[in-house]
Amino acid sequence: MRVSPAVPLLHGVTTRKTYARTPCGPWGPHQQTNWLTSQSGKRRFGTRKGNSMDRRRFLLVSALAATAACGGERPGRSTGSSAVPLTRTDSPGALPLHDDIPPIADGLSPESGGVLKILNYPEYVSPDVLKAFGKKHGVEVEVTTFNTMEDAISKLRTPGASFDVWFPTPDVIGKAAVGKLLLPLNKTYLGNLANAWPQLQSPFYDEGSRYSVPYCAYTSGVGYRADEVTAGFGYGLLWDPAYKGKAYLIDDHREGLALAMLKNGSREINTEDPVKIKQAGTWLSELVPLMNIKTGIAAYQLVAEGQATVHHCWSGDMINAQSYLPKGVDADVLGYWYPSDDLGVVGTDSLAVPASATKPVLAHMLLNHLLDPVVAQENFSFTGYQPALSAITPEKMVTDEFVTEGLKSAIVTPDVYARSQQIFQISPAAEAVWLDTWSQFKAGQ
Repeated sequence: MRVSPAVPLLHGVTTRKTYARTPCGPWGPHQQTNWLTSQSGKRRFGTRKGNSMDRRRFLLVSALAATAACGGERPGRSTGSSAVPLTRTDSPGALPLHDDIPPIADGLSPESGGVLKILNYPEYVSPDVLKAFGKKHGVEVEVTTFNTMEDAISKLRTPGASFDVWFPTPDVIGKAAVGKLLLPLNKTYLGNLANAWPQLQSPFYDEGSRYSVPYCAYTSGVGYRADEVTAGFGYGLLWDPAYKGKAYLIDDHREGLALAMLKNGSREINTEDPVKIKQAGTWLSELVPLMNIKTGIAAYQLVAEGQATVHHCWSGDMINAQSYLPKGVDADVLGYWYPSDDLGVVGTDSLAVPASATKPVLAHMLLNHLLDPVVAQENFSFTGYQPALSAITPEKMVTDEFVTEGLKSAIVTPDVYARSQQIFQISPAAEAVWLDTWSQFKAGQ
């Protein structure tokens, strides 16, 4: 690993980037999406170039590099721990509180001066949003990045290190709370939590929102070229020989195998039964001769440029794809399919305050700030991944020209979240079976 010195990003915002080193060196320049204002005054995708990736693409690239180099588990999604119960939507859990780590008192004034320290994935929060917040409260904002949750936990545990706001995935919040890495939240500072989806105001993984508030949401579906795909919508698109050679799966063992299960009507995407896991591998293996299937994490670019006709992908990738279209190509050529029943995958990310925070009051205020619908929509315009707020509706996003009508299904709603499946942490032994099955499938490509 290599951590660069802090470099100016915008006035009042600095960033410390962490690069995953591979045999070819650190990751090079990558095109990143950003919204620009059109002449009509509405927000449309533009582009800028930089040495950056969005949160999910960076996560998978780093994870794949680590798995290839070390043969270890995928770092991006943590496995189970005997010290922390494996919470589920039908078995929620309130996380433990610790007498030696109390929440902040009510009615405190925010800290001013110095640096507000953020720990986040690369390019997963708008620099403009942070700049405005820092200016309002008289602080500099410094962003330190990580590429996996294990990397983030390591930074939080580093002696002498302190961070004020952290962007964890739900599966690590319980472990971090048990490990005394998080500060309990005082919800008197978080009035905007009421703007979040009802299910996420007291989520199953952190009942009562003791330690976290929701950030972004996404689904896993099928992105496609609407100028080439006009019928047969569903997971079966990836099994349709009409698209042989131009079909892709997300290069992720849990997502890929889950797709095969869901396509065949199975909702057991968190199973620890080796027979069922290997059956999913058999279903995926059909795609090798049938489709000359490929795996990748660049749906946003491949579909936009026409290199892929159908691509298993995250909803945010297709929203981002609008900025990768060749000049003169209309965004109506992009489509995203997600099931109308419960055979789909949904996920979320979160915000938390580490126990090491030196500006805990201001940290609470930033969490609350990011839950404001106007701020959240501005942030969405940078990340391409939508906030899990009730105000962010498919209809509004089409009206505001964030997405086309064909990408309306890429906007997640509370109903979609409620009916969909989620990929949960599982035991290390089961995780090994999933990884081995995926590796066998990829070896046959």
